[in-house]
Amino acid sequence: MDAGILEQLRDTVRSYVRERLVPLEQQVAEADEVPAPVRREMAEMGLFGMSIPEEYGGLGLAMDAEVELAFELGWASPAFRSLLGTNNGIGSQGILIDGTEAQKRQWLPKLAAGDLIASFALTEPEAGSDAASLRTRAVRDGDRYILNGAKRFITNAPHAGIFTVMARTDPAIRGAGGISAFVVEAGTPGLGIGPRDKKMGQQGAHTADVLFDDVAVPAANLIGGKEGLGFKTAMKVLDRGRLHISAVCVGAAERLIHESVTYAANRKQFGQSIGEFQLVQAMLADSRTEAYAARCMVRDTARDYAGGQNVAMRAAACKYFASEMVGRVADRAVQIHGGSGYIRDFAVERFYRDVRLFRLYEGTSQIQQIVIARAMLNGETVD
Repeated sequence: MDAGILEQLRDTVRSYVRERLVPLEQQVAEADEVPAPVRREMAEMGLFGMSIPEEYGGLGLAMDAEVELAFELGWASPAFRSLLGTNNGIGSQGILIDGTEAQKRQWLPKLAAGDLIASFALTEPEAGSDAASLRTRAVRDGDRYILNGAKRFITNAPHAGIFTVMARTDPAIRGAGGISAFVVEAGTPGLGIGPRDKKMGQQGAHTADVLFDDVAVPAANLIGGKEGLGFKTAMKVLDRGRLHISAVCVGAAERLIHESVTYAANRKQFGQSIGEFQLVQAMLADSRTEAYAARCMVRDTARDYAGGQNVAMRAAACKYFASEMVGRVADRAVQIHGGSGYIRDFAVERFYRDVRLFRLYEGTSQIQQIVIARAMLNGETVD
């Protein structure tokens, strides 16, 4: 995308986030719901199709451009970004990367337009970080597959029109090689959605269990048309997803820093603003330094991803550092606010709970450490 056009788009998203979404944050937190007009507005802006190519109706942003918008989206409550996140990430990228042309034509335009919400169904009650141990089964029956099993903590499940589902098609292969990926449409008989999970934070962003009881899925919905590629498909989409989440973490950190600086400049103690005290200044400086470092990491890695380089280790490093970083920034923000930081009238209290999830999904911090260390032991370096 032309630099001037990207600048215009980023400015438009920045204004929308700060002038339209931020004032709605408290309403969303209390109602646990993103207002329907917001979904329509974001769809009209093309935000549901940021990462989907133009030929399928999306904006076709490369990774280095996408993170610039994710920085802006991260400024507001994560619920807004979550609504469109799966359409741009794990919900669509599996189809885009490994799907047949017919599958791309069938679903990607609807995802790009926001007419469909996608969900990615991998995690199970006994298969989280060890995703290769999943138990959901898909058994071939003529020109269809019969799916049975259960998925847990599935983002946007209550709103999804389609699910990208990982299921074991070859029980003789206990690891990743026996897993295949399917597109399952909402409303298919036997497909059930559990009640919304009651979460610590991120109200308005909904997750739920997804249940499969003899769900018949056309064989044409097997992503790529070949069994055994599902886990590989899932791993392929993670680099982009981890970079996107890293950028959202940076945006959230910037919002927390803004709230902290504003409060420190205006809150008076001992006859002066608390921002004049060096220990408060130290917390502000630490937060700014870490957020700046994360932004640089994300931009550098996103540029190389867009250039076709293998950035798996660096994407894991970005996600690990950025998600841990925003947790520290949130903790300092509450500390700077003092007792007010523990009160729900202040944004930092809500963000403190919201950002905790970033260290868990798209691979926990511990999984990122394993990815990074294994790459190092295999001789990979950062040049």
